[in-house]
Amino acid sequence: MMFEPKRLHPVAAVINVIRQIKGIIVPFAAFLFLGTRAGWDVFYYVAAGVGILIAFVTGILSWLRFTYAVEGNELRLEYGVLIRKKRYIPLERIQSVDRTEGILQRPFGLVQIKIETAGGGAGTEDPEAVLSAITKRDASLLEGAIAAGKGKHALDEAGNEFRPTNRPIYSLPISRLFLMATTSGGAGVVISAVLAFIFQFEEMIPYKKVFKEFENLISNGMVFISILIFITLLAAWLLAIAGMMVKYGNYSVEKTEEELVISRGLLEKRRITIPLKRIQAVQISQNPVRELLGYAAVHVDSAGGAALDKDSARIMLLPLVKLEEIEAVLGGHLGNYHFNAHFTPVPRRSLWRYLFRSLIFTLPPAAFAAWFFQPWGNLAILVPAAAALWAYARFKAAGWEIKKEQLSFRKRMLGRTIIHMQKNKIQAIDIRESYFQRKKQLARIDAYIKSGTGFSGGGVQDAESADAIAIYNWLSSSAKECS
Repeated sequence: MMFEPKRLHPVAAVINVIRQIKGIIVPFAAFLFLGTRAGWDVFYYVAAGVGILIAFVTGILSWLRFTYAVEGNELRLEYGVLIRKKRYIPLERIQSVDRTEGILQRPFGLVQIKIETAGGGAGTEDPEAVLSAITKRDASLLEGAIAAGKGKHALDEAGNEFRPTNRPIYSLPISRLFLMATTSGGAGVVISAVLAFIFQFEEMIPYKKVFKEFENLISNGMVFISILIFITLLAAWLLAIAGMMVKYGNYSVEKTEEELVISRGLLEKRRITIPLKRIQAVQISQNPVRELLGYAAVHVDSAGGAALDKDSARIMLLPLVKLEEIEAVLGGHLGNYHFNAHFTPVPRRSLWRYLFRSLIFTLPPAAFAAWFFQPWGNLAILVPAAAALWAYARFKAAGWEIKKEQLSFRKRMLGRTIIHMQKNKIQAIDIRESYFQRKKQLARIDAYIKSGTGFSGGGVQDAESADAIAIYNWLSSSAKECS
């Protein structure tokens, strides 16, 4: 029975060794450069050999010393190479159990289990517990034991696998997966990562010589350089598309009685559970391309989770969906959330403030360039013109709405974002008025919800002061009722 103390699969030892080696790659690289330049070759090879040996020994011992069990309504972990540690996690505190089938686990029919608790992992980078390699049957039994400990489900006498009843609510067809990948903007990330990686080796690559040859090439072959740049950007874009399709292939969302279950991935399969009661807000985001096409991505902010673990705080729920379809897909599945909002815009007299904030940083430099760098300096006037258009777009997007027990804000940076918050999840509201805002009877409104181990939220700039007071009174009414 898996309820007795049990080790992870031996693949966990391999994972531990790889993790240890990854931690010493950077020092080894430093030793490599020093060795090639200062005659430290022997020292480098000895240090490398000792480091790899320590990584192997530590990885294997970590596996041998790690056991897990379910006893007395607790998940009990024992681990530690030099110092033996014990961790007891009450089953009723466990909020979510996430599965991952990585490249190392899949050939052996194994999964990784990540366990999050209410408030667990606060102030650390790690979740409450990670079982890096266990069989699917053991994972199902563990999930069943956790559910039974929380009073949701019970295992039968034969210990049959835990099979919750899931209701499919969303899937990502291949056509939308491709559209999502092509509009994700991931090419810039790929290019940045490649450049950052290349410039780590500036001591080994003669960049000055390369750039000098590049200058000669430019002077003699501008058309060739243009084609080369185009091919490079196209390759980065195609690589980003392929990466997104591999990461989000077979994407689906199912709903159980108290959770949303996300499954995704072609090479690395992941299953993420989101307890409904931990959802603090729903965010709908559109980059300019998706906004033009009428598509959006939907994220949920979740309370709890390990610090610095972005997947524990803001989780992508719907990677790509038509804006008008969100209500049909999620309506009724996320409690009292409503997605067909009719926003109250900010007043027209606030437009000049949006314009002022954009032009104050762009108009003076553009005027300077136009005055001193004739004739090409005149092109600098395009910068404040673009800033003015951006400010107007921000002004048009800004708005708010109260609908029953829900507060919604809409804003724009480059893309447009809508955030929906339930009244009982809002932790605080902040209303600020500068001297110039008071003269125009305007105010800034911000509402905060708990997200991960910190706070998130939304707001609107330069709304009517009367609207800010109305939002404050709406939120205060619930506090008075509770008192």
